[in-house]
Amino acid sequence: MRVLKLGLVRGLLGGIMGWLFGFALVIGARLALGLPAKWNPNLVADTSTVWRFLATAFAPYEPAMVVGAIFFAIGFMIGVGAVTDWLKWARGIETPFHHGARIPGTPEWARYFNVDYSHKVIGVQYGITGILLLGVGGTLAMIFRLQLAQPELNFVQPDAFNTMISAHGMIMIGAILLGVGAMSNYLVPLMIGANDMAFPRLNAFAFWINVPGALLLSSAMFIGGWNTGWTGYPPLSSQAPLGVQYFFLGVFFIGLSSILGSLNVIVTTITMRSPGMSLFRMPIFVWAAFATSIIQLTATQLIGLSFLMVLMQRIMGMGFFDPGGPVWYEVDKWVGGGNPILFQHLFWFYSHPAVYVFILPGLGIISELLPVFSRKPLFGYKWVAMSSMAIALVGFLVWAHHMFVSGMSNFLRVPFMMSTLLVAVPTGVKFFSWLGTLWGGRIEYKTPMLFALGAISVFLIGGLTGPPLGTVATDMNLTDTYFVVGHFHATMFGGFVFPFFAALYYWFPKATGRMYNERLGQLHFWLMTPAFWVMSLGQIFVGTHGMRRRIASYEFELGIGDAQMMVTIAGFVIFTSVLIMLANLFVLSWRAQRAGANPWRSRGLEWQVPSPMPEMTYATTPIVVGEPYDYGKPGSTYVQFAPAPLAPALGAGVTGGD
Repeated sequence: MRVLKLGLVRGLLGGIMGWLFGFALVIGARLALGLPAKWNPNLVADTSTVWRFLATAFAPYEPAMVVGAIFFAIGFMIGVGAVTDWLKWARGIETPFHHGARIPGTPEWARYFNVDYSHKVIGVQYGITGILLLGVGGTLAMIFRLQLAQPELNFVQPDAFNTMISAHGMIMIGAILLGVGAMSNYLVPLMIGANDMAFPRLNAFAFWINVPGALLLSSAMFIGGWNTGWTGYPPLSSQAPLGVQYFFLGVFFIGLSSILGSLNVIVTTITMRSPGMSLFRMPIFVWAAFATSIIQLTATQLIGLSFLMVLMQRIMGMGFFDPGGPVWYEVDKWVGGGNPILFQHLFWFYSHPAVYVFILPGLGIISELLPVFSRKPLFGYKWVAMSSMAIALVGFLVWAHHMFVSGMSNFLRVPFMMSTLLVAVPTGVKFFSWLGTLWGGRIEYKTPMLFALGAISVFLIGGLTGPPLGTVATDMNLTDTYFVVGHFHATMFGGFVFPFFAALYYWFPKATGRMYNERLGQLHFWLMTPAFWVMSLGQIFVGTHGMRRRIASYEFELGIGDAQMMVTIAGFVIFTSVLIMLANLFVLSWRAQRAGANPWRSRGLEWQVPSPMPEMTYATTPIVVGEPYDYGKPGSTYVQFAPAPLAPALGAGVTGGD
């Protein structure tokens, strides 16, 4: 097979040509106007180190670099074929839709490197890309954790450290968004009895726009990096190295994917449920994905807006967030009238609800798996479903608890403190449901169940450390310390990473038709879980002892060297455990035993078809006739299948007996 048949390769070539075109367009326009190619001829490349050279060589051409990056994304999307059908429609050419490989004569694996309209292929594409980004972000963490293992080390230079810790934060967030997209795209149609998403072409576009976004975000490290942390606060970001612009654009494109994907999930959930599947007969994960999509659709624009405003402030001198001072490239020119606090309001209006974008699908996975492995109905199903919607709603009312020390109006602190504490109520509903589901159950401690239980323990650390950060008096002392880092990692690992791994192990037999190695799966769990407890609690400990976040070194006098060493060792153990998982699922599993259609004895619709699933998952229409989680109730039926063409009667029902 020719390499150019792979859409990814064509996309990269198109992106390179697009970047060259955009860069040349701006430079050519300046030269045509009689202006120098460089915006600031006084900037001279620093050749003392490779890092400093990359940081300064392209800086005089910043607007051209920005336009080049925009055309890189456009060229990539044209080259990969994500807009081909729409361009044909514009010329009046019909494009009949069909399931299966779109390029004849290519092997099955090539579908994952090309534009494909199957929600299952797109879900895998999201998942693999997310895992790759997790690997990049995790590797950066391992490097800078070596710097922090002991006081006053010089393993990593401060400017490189700033870039790595900034890139780690946003790359991991991008990876989590991709993981959320993987679960939503793969599972929602399966769970509601649909054969695809409502808008398959838009679904493919939403995935592929992530690729130039991820590439721009990663490449920002190599054109000077940035020193702002993952938040990109001005005025620091308005004076940061050139890499901050590619950081802004990378996040913008990933956010665009989030908006488009959420629209698809909402429409699919509302319009494509199987006959008989009322809202309160939907699987609980679908409720979680639906609530998540509402947040993504309505809030993601705010982070894109805030980042674009800083981008325009840098290249066009617009002082949106400039309170007054020298423009970054003209020391003798003063502007003012902007407000840096405005950026924080725009940024956090998305970025705190985004925390629930990260964790709601994971909490849905926990609620989905506990009944299966406890052989009991989900306790308080309707309350759990509504709690996801409540979290999505209240999540829009708490953003300013990140800004208690920012200088915002004092009278806003107490209302935001109260709304922050209110979020604990719907979250507590989920914990009570999980405990009620487990109580008296016949629990099977398979790897997916272990990770679901581990997620509860880890998320509890995040939940208990949240109120001190949401209460004004305590947050004033804890903000910007490693207490925040420990809390955030516990929330993300418990709310997303552990449930994501549980989902990988649980649905892997359905997707591939083969079982993973159970011993290696449990080894992964028993390495990762205690190591994470040590890492998160260690970060909380050093935070309460004065360790500030985003600094490259600290003093011996703090007395936290031993704790920092333990955190570093724990991080490497977690990293190693994830490598074991990758080997288990993607290397050793191809020689493993074949899985049956329903190895977990699940009532879910997707488990009533063969493994691996056919191209069209449901050859006949599933008809929901019962409740989704009536495990252990003899004779209960959740779904029946409509008769096949010319068949005389309904197919056999799916029962919940043990």
